[in-house]
This record gives sequence, C-alpha cells and structure tokens, in this order.
Amino acid sequence: MDESSDSVCIDIGMAPLGGKECVVKTTKGSVSVFVCGDQEKPPLVTYPDIALNFMLCFQGLFFCPDAASLLLHNFCIYHINAPGHELGAHEISSDVPLLSVDDLAEQVVEVLDFFGLKKVLCLGVTAGAYILTLFAMKYEERVLGLILVSPICKAPSWAEWFYNKVFMNLLYFYGMCGVLKECLLQRYFSKEFRSVKHGEGLDIIQVCRQVLDQGQSLNVMRFLQAINERHDLTEGLKNLQCKTLIFVGESSPFHAESVFMSTVMGSKSCALVQVQECGSLVTEEYPLAMLIPIEFFLMGLGFYRQPDFASLSSGGSNPTSPSRHSCIAPELLSPESLGIKLKPIKTRANIENRHCM
Repeated sequence: MDESSDSVCIDIGMAPLGGKECVVKTTKGSVSVFVCGDQEKPPLVTYPDIALNFMLCFQGLFFCPDAASLLLHNFCIYHINAPGHELGAHEISSDVPLLSVDDLAEQVVEVLDFFGLKKVLCLGVTAGAYILTLFAMKYEERVLGLILVSPICKAPSWAEWFYNKVFMNLLYFYGMCGVLKECLLQRYFSKEFRSVKHGEGLDIIQVCRQVLDQGQSLNVMRFLQAINERHDLTEGLKNLQCKTLIFVGESSPFHAESVFMSTVMGSKSCALVQVQECGSLVTEEYPLAMLIPIEFFLMGLGFYRQPDFASLSSGGSNPTSPSRHSCIAPELLSPESLGIKLKPIKTRANIENRHCM
C-alpha cells in the first residue's frame, strides 16, 4: 500500500462488517474506500449507484450468510464510494472541478494503485456498473471479471438527459426534497417492493429515505451530471473479453438497456440473469437471486464456497438457501454452465421471502 501522508486509513468497528475506512487522495480528488476482510486475499471492488453509499447499496447481499461464505471467504472487499457519497461526507467545494465518467474510472485505477492491487473482480450497480465497465474497457488486464447489476452502457436518451437536468436543478435549488427521494426510490426498487407495509422491505425503504436525507445534495448532483454526460460504450463492449455476469430486475427502468448490453457482449463472455418482480437494486430487493449464479460464476474463475457453509447452497433444511427461493434453469447446474457459460435465467419469488435476514 502507498503510505502517502495525504491518504488516511481509520479502523472502524461496523459490525458485522468490521474493517477500515480509507480516504484516498487521487489526482481527481479524494475518495472514500471501505476495506473489509483479509487484504492478503484477492480483491473485489464495488461501486454503488447514484446517491447511495456502499452500505445501502450492498449490505443486503453481503449480510447474507451464504454470501459471507462465498464472497468474504474468497475476497477482501474494497467498497469505493462515489466522491462525496460516503456517510458523513462534507459538501465538495465548488472550486473542485467537475469529474467526467472517464475521470471517475481513472480514480478507480488510482485507488487500486494505492492499495497495490494488480487484478480485481468488480461489482457495480447501474451508474457504478457503468464506471466499472469503463474501467474494465480501459484496463482489461487488471480485471478478473465483472458482476454488473442493472447496468447501463448507452449515452443517455434525450428523455433521460432532460429528466436528469430537471433532477439536477431541483437538487441545486431545493436539495433532496420529497419528490426527488420518490424518483430515486422508483429508480432503485420495484413498485411492489415500495408498497410493502411491513417487514424487512419496509425497513429498507425507510433506511433508504434516511440516507438520502443525510446525503449532500450537491455531491449527488455532481455524480449525476457526470453520468448524464456519459458516452456510448457499445463499440468497446464488442471487443471486451472480460467474463461478465449481469443481473437485472424485470421492473428496472434499465431492464432493456441491460439486456441490450448482454447481447452486445455475447454469450461467450457474458451471462444474463433476469430477476422477476424486482427493480434495479437487486442487491437489496432480492439478494437471494444472486447467490447461486455468482457461485457458479466464481467457480468458473477458480474460486469456491467455504466448506463449512457448503450445505447452505445444497437445498438441505436451511430456509434461506437460494435454491428454495429461485427457479434455476437445469442447464445452469451442468459442468458446461460454469463461469461464463451460465445460461440466461429468470427467477420468481414471493416478495415477502426475498431476504436473508
């Protein structure tokens, strides 16, 4: 790790994660990175969607016992927050230049260099998925594989561009007002999930509202502006050979674009998992649907589940086993289907039984 005096790492006891938060100074500005796990293990880098921090974007997935036995057993997790999106962030000074998507991708490279990471597995959600995909296109030799949740790859349509402009103006003049929070919740979650009146689904929605309230509106506006000026990755995706696993909720506003992205990349390097009755934020709304596909994907990369937890994914009597909540195509379980040869699947589950905890 680069011991630059401008970058600071602080141990944080965020049970059950533990770990440390590092503020890494890059040529594009400072960025907060939460490091969780044994740094001797292979690295997994995450990047969240607009207005979200790593906790709100990924805790549903990483808090699952099955995920812990699979992901934390194999990897050290490096959660990169978009600039100014970490908990307790200060407003970024207006004197700091606005960053483009290319700047954000270069910032990822500098974070990797700071920690001395040569090759990483990437996990991103929507805007974060775009940044990590762009990073992979620029530095494919440094990427083990991509796991993308409701990703985007095209330049914004005229309608999206105009919508985001209105969104940015509201952020600038009114901050994170009620209408903006509702727009973001529609971006993240399905209508069915947002209408849940009790249980963990309601808790997630309430926590999401609180985090949006506490965030710095102008920092969100800066990230949104970068994403609203993104360029089309289609041509580059045709040449990207990186093994990729795409998840998308069928109720996601980015469903069509995610399917398009998987088509462009082709079945030799990309597998698509469509999750029924789910929005964009599959990691929170239905993390169980991700576990078995990720397990087979990682097996194709040479990783394996912690033996003590192997029974959890075999059906057994454990009520939280993914196999009890998702309908997996039989072809997925064949040896030929490991890793990048996963077949596109769909999953179905009752909304009240989607979560691990």
